[in-house]
Amino acid sequence: MLDLLKKRRSIRKYKDTPLTPEEIAQLVKAALLAPSSKSVYPWEFIVVTDKTILDKLSNCKKNSAVFLKDAPLGIVVLADETKSDVWVEDTSIASIIIQLMAQSLGLGSCWIQVRNRMHNETVTAEDYIKELLNIPANYKVECIIAVGYPDQERRPRTEESLKYDVVYENQYGQKYTIN
Repeated sequence: MLDLLKKRRSIRKYKDTPLTPEEIAQLVKAALLAPSSKSVYPWEFIVVTDKTILDKLSNCKKNSAVFLKDAPLGIVVLADETKSDVWVEDTSIASIIIQLMAQSLGLGSCWIQVRNRMHNETVTAEDYIKELLNIPANYKVECIIAVGYPDQERRPRTEESLKYDVVYENQYGQKYTIN
């Protein structure tokens, strides 16, 4: 698991190769296996492979989602906020599970934050996506996970890069010591 975590990096360049239905199914299954507070499972997912829709989704925010148009898959992660007061946490957990599953399949991924982001000066990224994908009003969009075969190399994180100085033992300020 630690090796998987070290290798998982945000990938923003993808090969022009579609994912197989089996790969997409494994990503969906992983998302559905994600834990949820009180087993409420408020999250839902929209699997987008249509290039026209991916291109439109890539415009949900200024510049920072543009790479989505070249990804073969975007998974929109949303939740019915009336089902759970911790929908943000639950959707975030499901989202990282999708990313870790992608990494385990040799795929790259990148989280595109939607909640609390703007499409333009007057429209939120969430409202833009909700209109584009016909999402009901009571749903909230947390993020989009772009997934594809990496077309860029990212070095795995190293042990030396881990910031142990932000980890404390028993109380704040008491340095954590590695055994």
